[in-house]
Amino acid sequence: MKLLEVNNISVSYHKRLQVLWDISLEINEGECIALVGVNGAGKTTLINTICGIIHPHKGSITFADKRIDNLEPYNIASLGLIQVPEGGGLFPKLTVKENLLMGCFLKERRKKALQQLEEVYKVFPWLRERENQPAGSLSGGQRQMLAIARGLMASPKLLMIDEVSLGLSPLAIKEVYKKIKEIKNLGVTTLIVDENARRALSICDRAYVIEAGRIVLSGKPAELLANKEFEKVYFGVEV
Repeated sequence: MKLLEVNNISVSYHKRLQVLWDISLEINEGECIALVGVNGAGKTTLINTICGIIHPHKGSITFADKRIDNLEPYNIASLGLIQVPEGGGLFPKLTVKENLLMGCFLKERRKKALQQLEEVYKVFPWLRERENQPAGSLSGGQRQMLAIARGLMASPKLLMIDEVSLGLSPLAIKEVYKKIKEIKNLGVTTLIVDENARRALSICDRAYVIEAGRIVLSGKPAELLANKEFEKVYFGVEV
């Protein structure tokens, strides 16, 4: 079942500077999709447009059979489309548990907050041990995992994780992706956004490659890695 459909959207800042051109992509229920591209390719702008932070001047976005491209972010989030923003967006002075509970922002979800907390602790058991620790005292990899866990607290229909690897050590990246794979195996539909293409391709079902505000390649990981254009488009080298 098609969960998200982005249909030929174009986006401009201040009605003058166009940054996305005719972007189309789709995500089916239960899939793990990767959006990869170098820094400045337009990944975060696309994610923010899907979430309603930016509105496209052309095209449409449909989520769970509902047109959302003119909705506000809180309306879109209430439908179950949840973003883990670049850098995590945590509250460093609040405890781990307080940050997690911030994920239950809707009234109907707050009623099941403690139940959802137990489910999240099953995926991230170390969070229970540190639930009274300030979020700002965690390592970079731990903060990223806390941000993802907070996203799960909202019981997402689609969880979008922006810039998964940003600022993390190789070991932390490995641990974060291990948890994303666990979440995928639980059946949570996910969109992972990353500059680290090979790591993202290692766990996704399909991927889109964005370059200079356009989707230039798409397909299954094996197809992209075997495509001679992939190294040229992504790494800027002739093959």
